[in-house]
Amino acid sequence: MIRPNRFPELAVNHTPITKLSQSIESYAAAFDAMEEWIVIVDDEARILFMNRPYAQFIGVNRDEIAGKPVTDVIENTRMHMAVSTGKPERTSLQEIRGNYMIANRYPIVESGKVVGAVGTVLFHDTHEWKQINSQIKALIAERDYYRQGQKDSAGPDTGAHFRLNDIIGRSPAIHALNEKVKKVASGDVSVLIRGESGTGKELYAHAIHQLSERADGPFIKVNCAAIPENLLEAELFGYEDGAFTGARKGGKPGKFQLADGGTLFLDEVGDMPLSMQAKLLRVLQDREVEAVGATRLVPVNIRLVAATHQPLEELIAAGEFREDLYYRVNVVPLNLPPLRERREDIPALTEHFLSRLARRTGRRTPKLTAQALTSLLEYSWPGNIRELENVLEATFYMSQGRKISLQALPENIAGARAQDVITGGTLKERLASAERMILREALATCGDNRLRTAKYLGISKSTLYEKLARFGL
Repeated sequence: MIRPNRFPELAVNHTPITKLSQSIESYAAAFDAMEEWIVIVDDEARILFMNRPYAQFIGVNRDEIAGKPVTDVIENTRMHMAVSTGKPERTSLQEIRGNYMIANRYPIVESGKVVGAVGTVLFHDTHEWKQINSQIKALIAERDYYRQGQKDSAGPDTGAHFRLNDIIGRSPAIHALNEKVKKVASGDVSVLIRGESGTGKELYAHAIHQLSERADGPFIKVNCAAIPENLLEAELFGYEDGAFTGARKGGKPGKFQLADGGTLFLDEVGDMPLSMQAKLLRVLQDREVEAVGATRLVPVNIRLVAATHQPLEELIAAGEFREDLYYRVNVVPLNLPPLRERREDIPALTEHFLSRLARRTGRRTPKLTAQALTSLLEYSWPGNIRELENVLEATFYMSQGRKISLQALPENIAGARAQDVITGGTLKERLASAERMILREALATCGDNRLRTAKYLGISKSTLYEKLARFGL
């Protein structure tokens, strides 16, 4: 800690500097406790104070740098400019010891005169800043979603149409997944989204792009399972004029070229033929693309997001998927839970899909009866959210009233309740089965609100929680 008496000449000739030094003395302990790095200079840009974390990072002794010009101590600093111009500099990039920092610099004014400046480093590197930036983007998107009631269509169409806030679900599994997405979206690390068919893998690919630093760049999707093997290379890497019979005059850019500066989403990457896997690996390693029929390599700058429902580890063991490609695309895995493992999200998903259908057709949004919603909660959903959406759409058009009853649901789903009820067995087993069903129906009726459910059943909240825990609800 630098004390005012280290600069007796300042105390005599510059009273404002004395006051500044005394203020620093008073708050030095607090400054040292902060994670932000702080430096304070006088009116000649000489160091009055540097907090402990900052000094440790640049490797200096605070007593030895007291009174030295800040430009001699901190590389690429602009603290002297804040003193000379009297103008603040906010969120400025500054490179220190090979790391980029996000720095703020503010002049200190006393009686209309600049007597010094204070500088802070908020983010210690650009990775930290990008992570915070992704978090801010997510918060802004959530604010805009609720403020507008719909997706904001302003701005260029990059190809990514879904944001993290468009993903319906408040279950612990989805909350944990969304928090992980916010952390990884900011960087350029490759992401592999894994999950059963219909779990929403493409939605998460869109959301990652929207939260990334590439959000203003293109988002290009390729379904590796939908393109014939003999066309996949040209589709991915493009082709030159005359590369093959039927080639478009002038050639055609591939998906890699179109995604330059943005995100390339390889859906169903586990279905990619082995011959293409080797070529894809080379491009991902070298970041250069050679179009079909071309004689030169073209550099590409893309962020890769891949998705698959296939068990890649089993495919590797069977020799159907390259292990080296697996490690290249599976840097950060995101595992999407099946709908049967997040049943508490079914009421919100149901309301969302029915409301969207109602807006599309101009009808009032129908409500499911408690029995119908309970059946949806009991069903195993092998097709996950896609199956739920399809079931609700069919039911919506088959039901004309304001209520969707149990009888309106497909037989395989309407019968799911009966499978869960024990019709035989001991009295204790049959009572437990009936109690579990009553709890399910009450939760559905009360919109999964625990307090309302307890009042509805005439029991205390603690009793309700004990019963829910006992039945795994």
